Amino acid sequence: MHPVISTILKRLGLGVVALIAVSAIIFSSVTFLPGDFGEAVLGQAATKETVAKFREELGLDKPAVQRYFEWLGAVAKGDLGTSFSGRSASGMDRSRSVAEMIGPRLKNTLFLASVTAIVAVPLALFLGLTAALYRNSWYDRSVNAGTLTTISMPEFFVAYILILLLSSLWNVFPSLATVDPSMPLGERLNKIALPAITLTLVIVAHMMRMTRAAIINLLASPYIEMARLKGATRSEVILKHALPNAWAPIATVVAFNLAYLVVGVVVVEVVFVYPGIGQLMVDSVSSRDIPVVQACALIFAGTYIVLNLIADVIGIVTNPRLLHPR
Repeated sequence: MHPVISTILKRLGLGVVALIAVSAIIFSSVTFLPGDFGEAVLGQAATKETVAKFREELGLDKPAVQRYFEWLGAVAKGDLGTSFSGRSASGMDRSRSVAEMIGPRLKNTLFLASVTAIVAVPLALFLGLTAALYRNSWYDRSVNAGTLTTISMPEFFVAYILILLLSSLWNVFPSLATVDPSMPLGERLNKIALPAITLTLVIVAHMMRMTRAAIINLLASPYIEMARLKGATRSEVILKHALPNAWAPIATVVAFNLAYLVVGVVVVEVVFVYPGIGQLMVDSVSSRDIPVVQACALIFAGTYIVLNLIADVIGIVTNPRLLHPR
């Protein structure tokens, strides 16, 4: 078997193992959340017998290990379970499936992440390449100072600054990103402008600095010095010699930041009241809706693991020692 294929298969196997381990951590963490859903629904006036009966109907009276394996088996079959919300002490059951609740929210989150990535990734690569090309110039220092400023501030602070400047003082964009599927594309883009700008400012800083560092590190290699001695221009050295060998670290950084767009978007969605999966997870934690919390956390973990696997595969495929083994 070719070394590239065997290495990719090993990475995929490790990814499955990591996802199973993460699922156990997610289930344990949700189980240890303070409070009880049965008591939250029935109220403090409910008797212990009523609460026990209600917990039995929800399956919360079973041992945690049994509930974990039942949940894991259902997830493996594509069943994320049924939401606890909508149930009541009177016996009425208006609950919805978790997949039905998460589906539209996940589309909103992916839409926001896609718009941000379309702007942020090319911008970060351009800034990183040009900063490395004009190293130690006023341009390089300005870009580094700007990115260092944004990377030093938490997301919610950047979000509130943008709301103050672009919504309160100057009414350029709406401060609340309330969208629905019936909106035309232009209106949706206008609604998500502020959260997209917030995420772009945060991840551009990471990707730009890592791209610049990767290029500068490669510029110190002997083959780069040989290219210079042969008369190659600075642009040719970076674009033809340094950049092809920098794809692996750059791909890793891009994958990490794309994972952040889906996983770390929770704070931004809460600030702008954006109807995404992050906002749904926060609301579900508050209402002790265990199946929804578990499903959201598992989607976040799966996204992070898959994107990291893609970065590993890109790093493997761009490695000449594996592509052309002796």
